[in-house]
Amino acid sequence: MTLGAFSVSLSVKDINASKVFYENLGFKVFAGDLERNYLIMKNGNTLIGLFQGMFEDNILTFNPGWDENANKLDSFTDVRAIQKHLKSKNIKFEQEADESTIGPASFVIKDPDGNAILIDQHV
Repeated sequence: MTLGAFSVSLSVKDINASKVFYENLGFKVFAGDLERNYLIMKNGNTLIGLFQGMFEDNILTFNPGWDENANKLDSFTDVRAIQKHLKSKNIKFEQEADESTIGPASFVIKDPDGNAILIDQHV
């Protein structure tokens, strides 16, 4: 099972201040829309999402089907297959992907400490 590109999605109070802070750490804007209050910042293979006013807590995010440059992978584990596997392990879901669909879909689980994990497939 391959989860795809990994990033930390941070809930920020001031996206402009956070942008400057992470730029000072060597990150550059990779994607997103400042006017819509979200940016994806990149430093080497490391990705950090900055999201203002979209969710309360930080989220660990995996993108099946993408590498760290948002390029589609030739081969990957579909989000629905990952979900099915986790269900077989009795993992509790906060939000589920519709297993009758194909293409983009997502689900959310929480680890034992309550940290949200988003599996978000865009392809």
